[in-house]
Amino acid sequence: MEPKLILILILVISVSVTADYVRPKPRKALHFPWQPKASSLPQQVHISLSSEKHMRITWITGDEYAPSIVQYGTSPGKYTSMTLGGSTSYSYLFYSSGKIHHTVIGPLEHDTIYYYRCGGQGPEFQLKTPPAQFPITFAVAADLGQTGWTKSTLDHIDGCNYDVHLLPGDLSYADYLQRRWDTFGELVQPLASARPWMVTEGNHEQENIPFFKDGFESYNSRWTMPYQESGSPSNLYYSFEVAGVHVVMLGSYAAYDLYSNQYSWLKTDLSRVDRKRTPWLLVLFHVPWYNSNKAHQGEGDRMMETLEPLLYAANVDLVLAGHVHAYERSKRVYNGKSDPCGPIHITIGDGGNREGLATRYNDPQPEWSVFREASFGHGELKIVNSTHAFWSWHRNDDDEPVRSDEVWITSLVGSGCNAGNRHGQRKILMEP
Repeated sequence: MEPKLILILILVISVSVTADYVRPKPRKALHFPWQPKASSLPQQVHISLSSEKHMRITWITGDEYAPSIVQYGTSPGKYTSMTLGGSTSYSYLFYSSGKIHHTVIGPLEHDTIYYYRCGGQGPEFQLKTPPAQFPITFAVAADLGQTGWTKSTLDHIDGCNYDVHLLPGDLSYADYLQRRWDTFGELVQPLASARPWMVTEGNHEQENIPFFKDGFESYNSRWTMPYQESGSPSNLYYSFEVAGVHVVMLGSYAAYDLYSNQYSWLKTDLSRVDRKRTPWLLVLFHVPWYNSNKAHQGEGDRMMETLEPLLYAANVDLVLAGHVHAYERSKRVYNGKSDPCGPIHITIGDGGNREGLATRYNDPQPEWSVFREASFGHGELKIVNSTHAFWSWHRNDDDEPVRSDEVWITSLVGSGCNAGNRHGQRKILMEP
């Protein structure tokens, strides 16, 4: 256990500005009793999409000599393929992570169940690959943490028939206490080992200590996303494609000014999107741009000022964010007001974090805001075909998932907003 002096330093560094709303009492943090395991056995297994038809398998062992191999096949206990990957590790003050394995397997068939084993021993896991074409369903939840509400949210997600989990920031709420990364990995393993989890960073992933530690070391080591596969220089922002959907994951805490690597990469990525091949275009990041809650007001304004014109020019269909511990859905919006060619913005930072809910909203409700509520829950996005999708938000009401908001969404493809030509916006993506 860290000395008191270190804990005091950590607490001082991690202090953040508190908004002027009053949160209700949250559920208690989950307790994880220590259970000794063989150091070579795989722990904290999770999977994520890599390049086309490939999946990244990630796990941790205490044994530094454990091999980074994954055996897999389409029948239980019968492994017809094996791939050797790589590994990394990190130290944080008095904590050592163990050996973090990252192995990419494939090519894999679409919409197929695979059985796999990590490191040549231990339990068998199974995963299901996403479909090659519509329909496809995304589960969405941000600001998860490790509380009773988190467990409720995960149970509800486990009960829905989804293909990919999208998480726009704030995963473990470790906040410098590295053991919480381990318990989070164990908590989500039943779901994250079976369906790909695609995540981006939030403020609780930063964990930087001035003059001692750069930010995001724990996050980047444990949750490697396909940034290299999408031409990004940083794991904090990337993109991927799945079943006719192009998904862009941006970094609210990476530089995003006009001269930043993220801005340059985003322009290139959006300019290459082929809406005939991927008629749906989604963007995720942590800090919301359209937020009528009193919590975190204005925190996304600078990022919005810089990047919103790019998203508008590319005809982004839907933007998903977290950070505010409540739910809110907007109309199609751009530049602060309703616009039929702008994306719908959804804030879904209500996964179950230990800080509780943000219950106070600005009144009157803005013209662009359609639905808002401070409750824990998760979202489901079923993209039915190239033109229509169904969004639903499910409140955790007395541990029963209650569908509290829903809407049919029509893609901007074929809407008359194509490439933003009537606004002269498309050229911004082509400029050097």
